[in-house]
Amino acid sequence: MLPTFETERLFLRPRTMADLEDCMAMDRDPEVTRFIPGPWTNPDAHRRFITARMEADFGPDLGYWSIFARDQPQRFLGWVLLIPDDAVGPDIEIGWRLNRHAWGKGYATEAARPLVVHAFGQAGIKRIVAAIHPDNAASIRVAQKIGLTATHDGAPYRYFALNREDFAAALMTSQTAV
Repeated sequence: MLPTFETERLFLRPRTMADLEDCMAMDRDPEVTRFIPGPWTNPDAHRRFITARMEADFGPDLGYWSIFARDQPQRFLGWVLLIPDDAVGPDIEIGWRLNRHAWGKGYATEAARPLVVHAFGQAGIKRIVAAIHPDNAASIRVAQKIGLTATHDGAPYRYFALNREDFAAALMTSQTAV
């Protein structure tokens, strides 16, 4: 069972089938999925894709978390994930997708931070990665804010990574600087 997380403004819980319609509605917004290939315009294929992801067992401590505002717990903001890269691995991917109404508020960064801590702590992961379209400046900023650095470009994505050792060193530096 995946843990839940609370931040200053957000509540993250494991994504369930109860989130299916909210996820589908979010993905139907062409601005939300602009940089992400998928079956977003084919309702049947889209439903099968999301259902398969919701039912998948990605391994211990890995999966998707739905994001809600603590002051509006019924309002679905989006999701964050920690799964094998492209659902197959071997790398572990961190990712996020938010409804347009949740953009520009720092929610993606705030939701991703506890997943980074979880990845290198409880999950015991040695490295996390993110593949982000080079024109997706907002997601690139989120990746940088949570400590990922660009590793290489490979069409159509720019690849980012963070190792546990680099995370631990940054954490120690920030604690000793206080």
